[in-house]
Amino acid sequence: MERLKRRADFRAASSGSRISSGAFVLQARARGDEGCARIGFTVSKQVGNAVERNRVRRRLREIVRLSAGEAMRDGHDYVLIGRRSALALPFTDMQQQLASALQRIHSSRGRDATGSSQNRSLHQAGKTPDAKPGT
Repeated sequence: MERLKRRADFRAASSGSRISSGAFVLQARARGDEGCARIGFTVSKQVGNAVERNRVRRRLREIVRLSAGEAMRDGHDYVLIGRRSALALPFTDMQQQLASALQRIHSSRGRDATGSSQNRSLHQAGKTPDAKPGT
């Protein structure tokens, strides 16, 4: 398994399927080749200070290392976006959430977990095309 390091790879993965869980958001995208699975980790400053963000990132890396290698498919890119609740959640619960999220990602056929189209960004999720600004 390889790591995602370039911003372009993270942005490409954000255009794929998205599954939310308590400790993280999992984004996945089929690359169209048969290379090994690649994974990236990100934790925003909203989660906390550098110590807390690094702790969340280490926990995410460890659950992937221990349990998800066999569930991740070749030719896919995955991004785990850490949430603050990952600091307090028991490690085994995080492992179960990752296994469940991977299963849901691969069982959804071209649609995200909510059943909506993948072409909308997070900022557009609640907006309708005919809605007027300020209403």
